[in-house]
Amino acid sequence: MIKLCGFAISNYYNKVKLALLEKDIAFEEELVWSGRSPELLAKSPLGKVPYIETPDGPLCESQVILEYLEDRYPEKPLLPADPYAAAKIRELMTFMELHLELIARELYGQAFFGGTVSEEVKTKVEKMLTRNIVAFGKLAKFSPYIAGAEFTMADCAAIAHLPVISMATKAIYGRDFLEALPARDYGKRMVERATVQRVNADRKINQEQLASRKK
Repeated sequence: MIKLCGFAISNYYNKVKLALLEKDIAFEEELVWSGRSPELLAKSPLGKVPYIETPDGPLCESQVILEYLEDRYPEKPLLPADPYAAAKIRELMTFMELHLELIARELYGQAFFGGTVSEEVKTKVEKMLTRNIVAFGKLAKFSPYIAGAEFTMADCAAIAHLPVISMATKAIYGRDFLEALPARDYGKRMVERATVQRVNADRKINQEQLASRKK
């Protein structure tokens, strides 16, 4: 059985968890915080989560994990069979993670964890996100799913990442940088899915565990 290791506050953990749930893959979870322990580094060499344990060994990096799950469990695909259509899904996911989430991540320390972000960083992130979100809007469909008519792997990423980007930009700049896109309506549709409701409920439990851990 697949074991998903990490913590449910992580949007990348939830991306993988959504894929597992949507594909009806039996799995168990193990709470693992990121760190530098020898045990963790043996399974995820940078000490990052999530990673999964498979019958063949561990795998880290969320997109690698999703590709493995797609190949290993093809019964309920999250990618189209057509190579170009599948590549467009991967393009959308890469765009979200490299050009939106990775940039917005520079804000998370202040937005969510009580840290401070310099004005220089805020200015840089604002400029880059403003430009990149316009470009993202040319790729995303929201009709009704992020890439079109079918729920795909890209939705696992979008459901996990877009709300975090919205919350972070609102916390730092006083406005949601995704407000010009139908991201909010998309989120409302997605939260009706049982898989998303489970992920959200488990995330709240993990937030409480983190709060207790900090005391």
